Amino acid sequence: MSEKTKSATNGSKNHTILYIISSVALILGGVSTTYMIADLLNGDQPITFNSSDADGNSINFTDGSIADVANSVSPSIVSVITETRTMSYFGQAQSSTAAGSGIIVSRDGYILTNKHVVDGSNNINIITDDGTTYTNVEIVTFDPLNDVAFLKIKDASDLKAATLGDSKTINVGQQVIAIGNALGTYQNSVTEGVVSGTNRSITATDQSYSSYESLTDMIQTDASINAGNSGGALVNAAGQVIGINTAVANGNGVGFAIPISSVKGMLSQVLDGKDAKRAYLGVYYTAITPTVAEQYHLPVKSGAYVYNESGAAILDGSPAAAAGIKDGDIITKVNGVEVGKSGSVSSLIGEYAPNDTVQFTVLRGSDEVALNVTLGAYEK
Repeated sequence: MSEKTKSATNGSKNHTILYIISSVALILGGVSTTYMIADLLNGDQPITFNSSDADGNSINFTDGSIADVANSVSPSIVSVITETRTMSYFGQAQSSTAAGSGIIVSRDGYILTNKHVVDGSNNINIITDDGTTYTNVEIVTFDPLNDVAFLKIKDASDLKAATLGDSKTINVGQQVIAIGNALGTYQNSVTEGVVSGTNRSITATDQSYSSYESLTDMIQTDASINAGNSGGALVNAAGQVIGINTAVANGNGVGFAIPISSVKGMLSQVLDGKDAKRAYLGVYYTAITPTVAEQYHLPVKSGAYVYNESGAAILDGSPAAAAGIKDGDIITKVNGVEVGKSGSVSSLIGEYAPNDTVQFTVLRGSDEVALNVTLGAYEK
């Protein structure tokens, strides 16, 4: 959550902005788009992806291990302090400050956070767990279709990068902790809970209800997420980051995080110094649930139904069109990973880059067809 405090003295204001859930709705349509993952990263800009044979999401906390994991991960969690300067209706200068959270993802100072924490800011400071303040911080890029921002501390070195886990294998009921700058005041607060659900679609808004954003494929958790926690880490018992804390339903003990796997593609491009693009498929699809399966008389209860009620489901000239995906196909797997519990089509191809070739398994009538799709680059 992003907490913004606007000083009311001498023409400035004081108020708090919080990303909350205004409604929860199933998002049935939309253009499927994505990012990338690199096999090899520049050794000067290391990020640690989970490479263990053991799935960190199958591990539970034991007596004392929450403290151990929190102590291990906290040096990789930062406070993100922003300043925004505006002019009032009467031409008076106003200054706004905001406090959110971020995740260190490389030793040389790349940071993951939420777009809503830093969007529109004029100045950004980063405060690390040991109290060090960095003032020379820039926004590298935004994910064009998700609430994610990539920052860089200039001339940083020897920071502790977080280990990123695999959000595709999370289990409902598994134990997690959330770490972030609670209320914009209490740096690296730790709360515990479980994964309450996956593949949630929500509409999030700031506290003034002046800005709305639709977010899909979110991780639901009952680990307390408060104002200032936006951009912080949702962590499994192995100490791996599996989500970016983003939104909360006020007063209900329900929080939401962006699956970490869905940002790895753009992140790897950023770390490689590339002009990061989100990979793109070019279809409209409906996420299949038992209700959707019954409504459209589909033979499966999970997957992605390639369908657009207002027109063609395949965009002209898109990678999907070139690969032969057709209206009415049901996408069941992306590179062997099942669509549904493991994530939506958009999130699953979030681990790949433009120009990567990915195998899609589709159900066409009673036939299962494998199609190789060379992903494109999303352009607004």
